[in-house]
Amino acid sequence: MAASYFDVDGTLVSSNLVDPTVFYLFNQATPFASLRKVARALTKAPVMAVAELVDRRMFNELLFSVYEGMSEDRLEMLADEAFEAKILPFLYPDALGLIDKSREAGHEIVLVSGTLDFILDKLSKHLGGCTTICNRLEMHKGRATGKLLKPVVAGPEKARLIRQHAREHGHDLDDCYAFSDSYSDVPMLSVVGHPAAVNPDARLALLARAYSWPTFKLTERS
Repeated sequence: MAASYFDVDGTLVSSNLVDPTVFYLFNQATPFASLRKVARALTKAPVMAVAELVDRRMFNELLFSVYEGMSEDRLEMLADEAFEAKILPFLYPDALGLIDKSREAGHEIVLVSGTLDFILDKLSKHLGGCTTICNRLEMHKGRATGKLLKPVVAGPEKARLIRQHAREHGHDLDDCYAFSDSYSDVPMLSVVGHPAAVNPDARLALLARAYSWPTFKLTERS
């Protein structure tokens, strides 16, 4: 049995990690609390913009630090709304066919994403049940500390986690598939026998062409 490993943001959906985060910032318990959260997040925006270009792990840690102080109950309570508003409308229709094709081939479907667990679980359920490898917030006394539990799912760490998952579940990586849109996921793509570039950014498109990796685009809803 092989596995198909899917990045999520930009690959299966056209939205990104920022979108559900913004939803949570604007849906605090009171308007004042939302305003305060948004203001604090904006002070971090310039550093996050740089981190996104040079270090995906740092970007993840900075982005999810804005969840500091949010209650675990509220995060879970709003997860359905966040999914319905910020993930589901941006799911590429063709992504369902791609996943179904992998499932029909007998593959385990694995979502490998920097997305937080309580959001990714909703996508997994919508897609018919998938294994998830994703980020999780550290909690203390029922509230987020603003830190991520290790390992942080980003960049080269995705490749290590895929190796670990394949080893634990008896998958031969030479028979496995991986799909991503981002050059930052080259380690993840390189670790399997069948990598594919989906909606690739410019650098990944060039690399995929050089290595003759399959490249294709998933279209948004018209």
